[in-house]
Amino acid sequence: MLKITQVAQEKISEAINRYTQPVDGLRVLARRVSPFHIEYGLAFVPKNGGKDNDHVTKYDKFNVYIDKEIEDLLDETSLNFEDGPMGSGFKFENDAAFPEEYKGTLAEKVVPVIENQINPQVAGHGGSIRLIDVKDTKVYVELGGGCQGCGMAKQTLKNGIEVMLKEAIPEVTEVIDVTDHSSGDNPYYK
Repeated sequence: MLKITQVAQEKISEAINRYTQPVDGLRVLARRVSPFHIEYGLAFVPKNGGKDNDHVTKYDKFNVYIDKEIEDLLDETSLNFEDGPMGSGFKFENDAAFPEEYKGTLAEKVVPVIENQINPQVAGHGGSIRLIDVKDTKVYVELGGGCQGCGMAKQTLKNGIEVMLKEAIPEVTEVIDVTDHSSGDNPYYK
């Protein structure tokens, strides 16, 4: 089940107190966008805004609502609030999100390079990179945020992302962008 750090609880409480409408708590959202990535979100829940299929956890100053259908995506997940040089915000962490069947594969080597080396660099421009798939030695990624639709996306892919992945993991032969830069939809799984 989701764990919320004390710092995150304080920031949530502050945000609820500043909100102009009466709020009962916070809804935690999650969806698996690829075998390697879970996308998380947060939303205020208005007074009496809970649903019948919600799991409700009571904290000192607010409630947390989680749809029972997504509870498994939040197993071993923690929510923290972090301050950093690029700004501050809530951060979900889930080491168990990586599927067991991909452990020991090329995908397991790619994920930490994307998360620890590439994403911190593109975050400076409001961008993010997600691993969508690995087939043989080809890596399929989706560019999000400021990278999606950017005129420099091809250069970022070939001169940045691909170079960094090939240097860190020599088995990688190609990095392919599967982002639909015109609409924001991921065409790879359609």
